[in-house]
Amino acid sequence: MAKIFCVANQKGGVGKTTTSVNLAAGLAKLDQRVLLVDLDPQGNATMGAGINKAGLTASTYEVMLGESDVRTARQRSEAGRFDVLPSNRELAGAEVEMVELDRRESRLKDALAEVDGDYDFILVDCPPALSMLTLNGLCAAHGVIIPMQCEYYALEGLSDLVNTIKKVHANLNPELKIIGLLRVMFDPRMTLSQQVSAQLEQHFGDKVFKTIIPRNVRLAEAPSYGLPGVNFDPSSKGAQAYIAFGAEMVERIKHM
Repeated sequence: MAKIFCVANQKGGVGKTTTSVNLAAGLAKLDQRVLLVDLDPQGNATMGAGINKAGLTASTYEVMLGESDVRTARQRSEAGRFDVLPSNRELAGAEVEMVELDRRESRLKDALAEVDGDYDFILVDCPPALSMLTLNGLCAAHGVIIPMQCEYYALEGLSDLVNTIKKVHANLNPELKIIGLLRVMFDPRMTLSQQVSAQLEQHFGDKVFKTIIPRNVRLAEAPSYGLPGVNFDPSSKGAQAYIAFGAEMVERIKHM
C-alpha cells in the first residue's frame, strides 16, 4: 500500500516543486516505486521531471474530472526513474468545473486508490494556494511535508497552513497529519536563518526533519535541462541533501 504525501505550503517560491521532484528522484535512487502527482496548473513538476507539458494527451485535469484514469495518464520520467501524473494549464479550469461534481474534494483520492498497489510512495506537488486542488491533495494524503525557508514571513504563513490541516483532519481526512517541516534554501551564514531554524526546532521538535537543504545553484539550474537536481549533478550539496532526505523519509514511515 502506497504512502501518500502532499508537499504543501500556500506561500509561493518556497521550493515545493524542487522538493517534490528531487524527493521523488532521491527515493527512486533508493529503489522505491514512486508516483509524482503534479497538482499545479503551472506544470513545473512535469517539466522538471523531463516531460513536455505541451504534448499531453491526458493529464491530472482529465483524471480529476473522471475523463481518464491514472494508469492511462501517467508518464515515465526516464531522467528520474519515477512515474508522473502530469499537469498543464488546463488544470486551472478544473477548479470551476469540479464545483458541480459529487465528492469534489475526494476526486484525487478516488483516482489514486486504483494504483495504490503499484507504488511505495505517491508525492503530490500542490499549488501555492489553499484551493480546491490543494484540498484534493490534503484529502488524498496520509501526511503533509512542509518545505520552509527560514525567514520571518515563512513563520507567518505556517500558522495558516497548520490550521487548514487541522480542519481537513477534523472534517474530511482523519488520517492526515504533518509528517514534518523541511528547511530549504538554507544559508547558514545568515543569523536570521539560524534563529528561525532554532525556533522551528523549539516549537515543532521531532516534526522538523534532520536533513537541511542548502541554497544550491545546481538545484536551480536542473529544471532548465528537464532533469531532477539529484540526477543533474549527483555530487552537488543540494543533490546529496535530497538523497539524505529520501533516506530519512524511508526511515520515518517505518514508524508511522
